[in-house]
Amino acid sequence: MELIALGFDGWFEEQANELSEPGQSIARVIAVDRERCIVNDGQRDTPAVLPGKFLHEIESPVDYPCVGDWVSIEQHDEGDFATIHSILKRKTLLRRQAAGRDIEAQMIAANIDAAFIVQSCHFDFNIRRLERYLVMVNEGQIEPVILLSKTDLISADELELLIANIRTAGIHTEIIALSSVTGSGIEQVRELMATGKTYCLLGSSGVGKTTLINQLLGNAELETRAVSGTGEGRHTTTRRQLIMLEDGAMLIDMPGMRELGMISGGDGIDNSFSDVVALSVNCRFANCSHSNEPGCAILTAIERGELSEERFQSYLKLNKESDFYEMSNLEKRNRDKAFGRMVKSAKKHKAKH
Repeated sequence: MELIALGFDGWFEEQANELSEPGQSIARVIAVDRERCIVNDGQRDTPAVLPGKFLHEIESPVDYPCVGDWVSIEQHDEGDFATIHSILKRKTLLRRQAAGRDIEAQMIAANIDAAFIVQSCHFDFNIRRLERYLVMVNEGQIEPVILLSKTDLISADELELLIANIRTAGIHTEIIALSSVTGSGIEQVRELMATGKTYCLLGSSGVGKTTLINQLLGNAELETRAVSGTGEGRHTTTRRQLIMLEDGAMLIDMPGMRELGMISGGDGIDNSFSDVVALSVNCRFANCSHSNEPGCAILTAIERGELSEERFQSYLKLNKESDFYEMSNLEKRNRDKAFGRMVKSAKKHKAKH
């Protein structure tokens, strides 16, 4: 297998020629488990570590390698392990706010061509969560596709209603209905996946991501577990990993995400809520807050039933989270800079005395 089979193209090759030093080669990160990486150089899988110089220069969690990254490596002991020296610029990315109270961004995966957002028709279906996934995917410049799984657990009329609810919410992303029991929809997913392209599965635990991968693989290679009696998903996938399918497409599996903290949404929010943004252009005042101003196109659309109040409130909430993250992150950067200046000043004072 050559690097091109792993998705290496001219865009990455140009960077590789600039970054790689003598004795180094290019590989793709195919798995990350905590601080350990597995890379593939087109010939073999190799455990990889980060040297001290790399760790010292890291300023943020997003600077760490993630699944899908292209990296410059140096191999040791006849290829038994490698060190990662640099990361090539990411063409697309998936990131979220780190879980808990941290205001740091957390990388999930990189260099993905399309993201399959999986929601179960039975217990997991939630339009507000779906909107969050779409913002995350759009913000990373990745093509989204919605997969509605476990359609065998509901009637055809109920499925039609779910899809209608998604469309009514202003979401026009492609939708594929799936059933691991009947096999319906699996071929549609397979037809979307092209050789040399990278895809990922996003969704809560227990929505059927691993089962779908097994069906695409044609075997039961990955372990699956039944959901609990309450319908809550149970974790099966414990690490992010890139899987090569028989037709040459690549699929990144990852653990279910319980938290989808919003970071800088920007274009991601605008693209995901293009219907709301389009309405706002018609407001009488350019600085309309969409609260009580006369001539507000958004409030008019809500009154006429052309826009749901829930979708508009979701738009406001995600923007508020994004603004809060931006403000908090700016404050953190300013504090870090101030601390850095203080340390530098202390060292300078100590040197004088």
